[in-house]
Amino acid sequence: AFLKGTSMPRIESLLSARLFLCPQRVGNRLFFISNLSGRLSLYAMDHGGSVPEPLLPPHIALQNPVLVEGLPFCGLPRLGKILITLDKDGDENYQPMFVPLEGGIPEPAFGDRLADYRVHLMKCDARRNLAYLAAESRKEQMVEAIRADLKSGALEKMGQSPWGSFVQGVNDDHTQAILIDGYTTGDHVLYLWKRGNGERKLLYGTPLEDRAEGQAVPFNAIRDCWFTARNRGLLFVTALFDDAYGLGYLNLKEPEAVKPVPIRGTVHKGAGELTGLEQLRGARYLVKYNIDGCSWMYEGTFDESAMRMKLNTVVVGRGKLTDGVEHAVHYDRASDSYALSFATATSPAQIYTVEGAKRKIVVAHTRERILDIPEDHLSTGEDASFVSFDRRRVSARLYLPAKSSGFKGPRPLVYYVHGGPQSQERPDFTWFSMPLIQFLTLNGFAVFVPNVRGSTGYGLSYTKKVDRDWGGDDRLDHVHAMKLLKKDRRLDASHAAVIGRSYGGYMTLTLAARHPELWSAACDMFGPYDLFTFMDRIPETWKPYFRIAIGDPDKDRGHLIERSPKTHIDRIACPLLVIQGKNDPRVVERESRDVVEGLRANGKTVEYLVFDDEGHDVLKFDNRVRCYNEIADFFKQHLTSH
Repeated sequence: AFLKGTSMPRIESLLSARLFLCPQRVGNRLFFISNLSGRLSLYAMDHGGSVPEPLLPPHIALQNPVLVEGLPFCGLPRLGKILITLDKDGDENYQPMFVPLEGGIPEPAFGDRLADYRVHLMKCDARRNLAYLAAESRKEQMVEAIRADLKSGALEKMGQSPWGSFVQGVNDDHTQAILIDGYTTGDHVLYLWKRGNGERKLLYGTPLEDRAEGQAVPFNAIRDCWFTARNRGLLFVTALFDDAYGLGYLNLKEPEAVKPVPIRGTVHKGAGELTGLEQLRGARYLVKYNIDGCSWMYEGTFDESAMRMKLNTVVVGRGKLTDGVEHAVHYDRASDSYALSFATATSPAQIYTVEGAKRKIVVAHTRERILDIPEDHLSTGEDASFVSFDRRRVSARLYLPAKSSGFKGPRPLVYYVHGGPQSQERPDFTWFSMPLIQFLTLNGFAVFVPNVRGSTGYGLSYTKKVDRDWGGDDRLDHVHAMKLLKKDRRLDASHAAVIGRSYGGYMTLTLAARHPELWSAACDMFGPYDLFTFMDRIPETWKPYFRIAIGDPDKDRGHLIERSPKTHIDRIACPLLVIQGKNDPRVVERESRDVVEGLRANGKTVEYLVFDDEGHDVLKFDNRVRCYNEIADFFKQHLTSH
């Protein structure tokens, strides 16, 4: 039989482990985001343990922090408030709101002065009650950088640009800041802002408007900028000297040249990227890595005279915090400790604190677990990396039903494509993909999850290979993988389905239409269908980026027609399930409805599932239960061969 026994594990069992995200320590309290009520909201509890206390009314739902640019909230003990950015059921029209520290009804932090913007909290200094905002106009292609005095309510414009003008660094006395414009991934230009000197001034890089036709500009990927002692220079993450990223230094008196900063003292093994840098106090820094999809974090000391970083202590990567993904970390200066959320392939994000001089005191403040499913029934997955059509290595994992589940014979295949495209599938049970993967293996499916070219985690040049090539070599990676999977006797690749979310939904439609012989079913979750309508319907401030990253609708018309799933959609032969959030601003509901109506008009089999209170995700508990069940039932219906 395809299914073992008469009683299959329920998705409610997998989702019984609630999420604990973005913890911040304020005194002896931990503030965090959780879905304890079935929707994401803000909570607080005592350090050391207490019943979590809701801080927002139950009708308010927070957004997935992964989709929020910057910080989702910041505790302000000196004001007795919390600054939080709120949207409406996933529409991403964020507004900065104040909530009392003990919880209450959110109120606009700055009246209606930012009502015409979607606002992101880029940085926040709780000691000085200062915040730095990125305000995206909802009327034109312009983003403003704003310095906000949270006590007086004063807003000061620092600069503006269609390309972001995102605050990436502020000095100790808040008189100088670094603003970055980003044209595409890694293509960054730095500006210096000085209080009292007007708007920002060019510091490093060549602005787009100053580039000659065809001029090649090195991708510097500069981010996470920190002013060094007495504002002598900047220390930051960059790809100038290492494709997998490293540290760089810029002397503010001689900003033309960036110097490499060697890092000593790493103990991890494997391949990956340096992902982040945070100044703790003075010359002490937190240095973050993604190694083979797993998180590592170190404390280090920067020697500015010798120009090197010495890593001294492992914060994440050993003991309880190993073989998983760090979602957010917050350093508390008063207690000299960290609060962080950490997840693995079989456990969602839990809250930990890391304390002690040698960081050996690791305290778990939550103990969420999956109910009614023995751990040996879950799939740990295996490395399934492969060499693609052009001899490029592609990282991948294959999740087979656990032996204890009793399934026999070759397993029907589900081919899962992650979103982004500049993202990465990692050992992380927190968000949508891993519970789905586990649920499908519990139902007898094998699930293949590749990180094809364009993914993050494997160097900047690998990530950049999808720029202006959506549906090109990335598609061919998938096609080549299917050729190899057909040779695995454990798999029944003649009964295969493809599924993906966002860009993964785009690729699902592309693969189903352009390679119909490969698939018995397909599931598109809010994927772009027509690249012209997709780019026309997104918010105005996002259009400049996509015109470079995908193609200009005027100059690249032929290319965009050829790469749009709409052009090839009549070739889809398999049944299709389309899933969409009604409030999605990234891939609007009309985009998915166009897919459904077009295929149904041609007599194709299409099921359409719309969630009225979701955006570019499925976050609420009841919706998640229905969504996972619909996907599993759809695949069982169309992939079962016996």
